[in-house]
Amino acid sequence: MYTVGIITSSDKGYAGEREDKSGQVMKDIVEANGFKVKKYIVLPDDKEMLASEFKYMSDELGVNLILSTGGTGFSVRDITPEATKMIIERDAPGICEAIRWYSLQITKRAMLSRAVSGIRGKTLIVNLPGSPKACKEALDFVLEDIKHGIDILLGEAIECARK
Repeated sequence: MYTVGIITSSDKGYAGEREDKSGQVMKDIVEANGFKVKKYIVLPDDKEMLASEFKYMSDELGVNLILSTGGTGFSVRDITPEATKMIIERDAPGICEAIRWYSLQITKRAMLSRAVSGIRGKTLIVNLPGSPKACKEALDFVLEDIKHGIDILLGEAIECARK
């Protein structure tokens, strides 16, 4: 069973002024696809707090996947990609490139995403958009291939022909 940590980056969500619908959508999708959610947290748009939680989930909880939502746009408070870059050891740009490509088929505003993805130890980290609809679309598009990526990362991938 794959394990996952979910982080929502939202000042208003952290302050209790807004319900976190995107994090819940991600939780529902990953659980329906065989993942066990080990931790789900809402944090403010604070680079140090986010980076610290990414490290904790990876290094201490040992989750296979960390999904974050929010904080990937152009607002001055949108710093999730920067927090992610602070702690990843290797880039995995294809995942967010694929999400942006797919999302561009739905809305041109997908070009405004600054989301990143990368690897820390044996954990894959993927930034997702802040809206529940965009999170669902993105996860539905990439989750099956992310599972394969995790298998490769863990040394458990079965060799198979390209689809």
